[in-house]
Amino acid sequence: MFGIDPSFFSSLLQVIMIDLVLAGDNAVVIGLAAAGLAKDVRKKAILIGIIAATVLRIFFALITTQLLSLGGALLIAGGVLLLYVCWKMYRELTVSHEDEEEATEALEDADLNADGTVAGKAPRKSLRQAVIQIIIADVSMSLDNVLAVAGAAQHHFEALIFGLALSVVMMGVAATFIARLLHQYRWIAWVGLLIILYVAAKMIYEGADQWLGYTLPHIPFIYSGAGGH
Repeated sequence: MFGIDPSFFSSLLQVIMIDLVLAGDNAVVIGLAAAGLAKDVRKKAILIGIIAATVLRIFFALITTQLLSLGGALLIAGGVLLLYVCWKMYRELTVSHEDEEEATEALEDADLNADGTVAGKAPRKSLRQAVIQIIIADVSMSLDNVLAVAGAAQHHFEALIFGLALSVVMMGVAATFIARLLHQYRWIAWVGLLIILYVAAKMIYEGADQWLGYTLPHIPFIYSGAGGH
């Protein structure tokens, strides 16, 4: 209708959901790392984490989209990496409510559970320890985000650019708000996990088609043949 490909809107919705869930997930990890810090340095660690995640998303966006366009083997590798992302997300979604609340308190610098402290139960650590922990997590999660967006928007360049730009904005501007949203509405994160699992399966199947050199059987909603177009 109106000359617009319906699959574009499907890709766009997937991209938005992936960005929402992974930005919140990344923010919670930053909050968990910063929760053990004294109040005067906690905000500094969170700011470093969010800036690092934003910069890394831009960097990985520049290289990952080029790599995924090189052929089927790299698509398969990207899909397998996303399966690992799903496993990590599942583990993070099953983290205790108390730990997640500590992370959210650290991000918002607020006593949400009314116990008289802000992230008071988290193990104490130095700023250096927290920043190293945050940077390592940011590298992994920024790559995860870019891979998932590239996989969801593979054949729609506009959706890809929109998704990568949105992921940068979400981490730079709205990460704390999104983390609290996912804390309150857990089902959003579970839906995001299922979407990333779908994208991983799609990438692996399409990559196998390109790598093997012949068209694999059609699978509804996953693969339509001829490279997924």
